[in-house]
Amino acid sequence: MKTMRRRQFLRGSIVSGIAAVMPFSRVRAANDSIRVGVVGLGGRGTGAHIPSFEKQDGVTVVAVCDPDSERMAAAAKMVESRYGRKVDRYADMRGIFDRKDVDVIANATQNYWHGLSTIWACQAGKHVYVEKPLSHYIREGRRMVNAARRYNRIVQCGTQHRSEARVARAIQWIQEGHLGGIKLITAFANKRRSSCGKRATPLEIGDTVDYDLWCGPAKKLPIYRNRLQYDCSFDWNTGDGESCNQGVHEVDVARWCLGESLLPRRVISIGGRFVFNDACNTPNAQIAYYEFPTAPVLYEVHNLTKAAGSTEMPAFRGEAVGVIVDCEGGSVSLYRGIARDNDGRQVRQFSGGGDHFQNFIAAVRSHDRKKLNADVLEGHLSTAVCHTGNISIRLGERAPAKEISGRIREVPAFHEMFERFTRHLVAHNINVDSPTVTLGRWLDIDVKNESVAGSEEAGRLVDGFYREPYVLPALTS
Repeated sequence: MKTMRRRQFLRGSIVSGIAAVMPFSRVRAANDSIRVGVVGLGGRGTGAHIPSFEKQDGVTVVAVCDPDSERMAAAAKMVESRYGRKVDRYADMRGIFDRKDVDVIANATQNYWHGLSTIWACQAGKHVYVEKPLSHYIREGRRMVNAARRYNRIVQCGTQHRSEARVARAIQWIQEGHLGGIKLITAFANKRRSSCGKRATPLEIGDTVDYDLWCGPAKKLPIYRNRLQYDCSFDWNTGDGESCNQGVHEVDVARWCLGESLLPRRVISIGGRFVFNDACNTPNAQIAYYEFPTAPVLYEVHNLTKAAGSTEMPAFRGEAVGVIVDCEGGSVSLYRGIARDNDGRQVRQFSGGGDHFQNFIAAVRSHDRKKLNADVLEGHLSTAVCHTGNISIRLGERAPAKEISGRIREVPAFHEMFERFTRHLVAHNINVDSPTVTLGRWLDIDVKNESVAGSEEAGRLVDGFYREPYVLPALTS
């Protein structure tokens, strides 16, 4: 397996150093006020975006938007009770975009809305903080980058680990070559999820929700799960599954560590939806292999507990969620900030936090996107990596474990991950000797055009689907 040598580390080094992720001064000019409109009022919009902007000097939330009037009312009430003033309310985000006095859009919509809403905001002259995963489709993500550049807007993706000094310091140390070349990176997330349910009749959409606006660019279909909102992340029409929903965080950190600025050249993903007989259709157990020129990134996600009847979650080297970099001379846990040598002795520890929202506002005030820790381009590339894995599995077919094992034996590290994956399924009484696991296609990636080489089916998933009139503008660079 190819290793990443010292000179390659230097190519991907963090030129700006640790200062890029340290807290910024809150001193501002008297006329340096920033007015924010928050779009999407679920847990992130109400629970994170509003307080994270409001706590900064000179930053004020002036408007909120959601097609669910109950969510919107709750957010408006929270602002009034906590910060002592009323905010304007909009069911349709375009009402906020039309306002000349709004400087920033805090975009906490669901990811199938991220692309169109961010592009509209850029066209309206707004700077945007947009949640992860950046896009619902690869082509959409590139058009978001194009919109930010064409309209000269500051657009930050909500991959918050980019603003953690602990992670930045560990990556810089690795890139300086202290443990030799990188052999591989394992990214993983073991997050328990419950079934989204399966109804015999469609979910009734209450009068408080403008369902057409809620669906936006997605297909307007009846819902057979039990909840309208968050579980939409686990339906291909409106979401991208856990390997993108959570996985973009870990893949982003791994790609940052490698210093890669293009998509992987080859990809395969394996998995399925197990145990739950429900209306959602994205995998709840999935592994992926992303082959970069410098070193491979392996990813695994498990939404199921350690075994049937257990309340514990699986772990990788003692961690539930994380990124571990295996080098020639040892390994580094980037989330924990711990480096060990090949004998398991701790040789270095890294610390320090940071504030992603403060970093964004500092970039907006200086109108300098180079100050962003997670510019839209970085968010696009990391999200697109996750999309390639999902495209692989969506084009795959079910096969017995023995057949899958033979297909991936050429990649020992991924084969080892697959064996761990099958043990987890067997612990849930799943017969892996029958064709229950989906073997995704090996995909050759056209890295220049951010597409899949020689596959019309894959091309359609790269381009995506948009429902009239919520159609993505054809923006080129």
